[in-house]
Amino acid sequence: MALQPFRTSLLITAAAAVAGACAAPPPPAAPAVSPTATAATALPRSYPADPRERHLGELQMLTDGGENAEAYFSFDGSRLIFQATTSPGSCDQIFAMPTAGGEPHLVSTGTGRTTCAYFLPGDKEIIYSSTHLGGTDCPPTPDHSRGYVWPIYSSYDIFRANADGSGLVRLTDSPGYDAEATVSPRGDRIVFTSMRDGDLDIYSMNIDGTDVVRLTDEPGYDGGPFFSPDGRSIVYRAHHPTDSSALEDYTSLLADGLIRPSKLEIWVMDADGRNKRQVTSLGAASFAPFFLPAGNRIIFSSNHGDPSGREFELFLVGLDGSGLEQVTFSGGFDGFPMFAPDGKTFVFCSNRHNSKPGETNIFVTTWRD
Repeated sequence: MALQPFRTSLLITAAAAVAGACAAPPPPAAPAVSPTATAATALPRSYPADPRERHLGELQMLTDGGENAEAYFSFDGSRLIFQATTSPGSCDQIFAMPTAGGEPHLVSTGTGRTTCAYFLPGDKEIIYSSTHLGGTDCPPTPDHSRGYVWPIYSSYDIFRANADGSGLVRLTDSPGYDAEATVSPRGDRIVFTSMRDGDLDIYSMNIDGTDVVRLTDEPGYDGGPFFSPDGRSIVYRAHHPTDSSALEDYTSLLADGLIRPSKLEIWVMDADGRNKRQVTSLGAASFAPFFLPAGNRIIFSSNHGDPSGREFELFLVGLDGSGLEQVTFSGGFDGFPMFAPDGKTFVFCSNRHNSKPGETNIFVTTWRD
């Protein structure tokens, strides 16, 4: 869900594979398997468009097995970079593969937990977050004695590497969580979430990690940021507790490296942090927002409308909060939407058409306005 640490998982069930973060570590579901296709699975596989999903064309299923999430396009649109589990009990690692489908290749270290990968301009380098400097094993998962919570691992840092994973360089070294990094279409800035100043806030920095600027400072969680197509705005998810009990719950959990993701709204601000405005007021877990190519609407995932809170679908909304429209109707989980640079090719992650219930896989299609 992103907080995945936060990018990868919001679902209270296995279907909730991801909320975040980028997202957040998804709760364990069916046993994870290798993302590599076999002759029996014959990937990619095509599925006809659902008549209710008028914005989506024929679906191409690129993975089948385990938890595959947060798939993001290269700047030329030819490749995807994503996080996936590879065996039961393993941590998410970063893989890359062609947009048309093919063999995924490991590009992270294979140790610790990773999240939130993104290509850099020119597609010769990537960034991602990893806990491997804090230990080669998976960091411990939290118990849910205090309800459904996401872990905020303090050992997460942001790294830069060649596209094949070589030449790893650490970009952040402040104490605490640094993750959820994405890159401006202009190629000049990285935006990310950090706890360096004691709260979960959004920051930007140069591609080399210099000139770190804090963009949000309101008490509560701000994260999962993405730039607009022109690089002038940032869309993100946020929860700002307003009453004393909710704020106390937030700060108490945060002190223990946890966050409760049950209520998140979509926000927009200028790339320099000015003109913050709340877009949604759904009272639900809304996350993974991304601008449409024209920059006038936002697509995001939410459990809005589901009393159980377990079903996540994709929704469209105008920048002023008007025109809310449901995009997917598959049941279970649909999330992590992104448009390729061509403005037509669209990727998202879903529980649909899986070989095993609860698994999350990557789908590519053509967007229809």
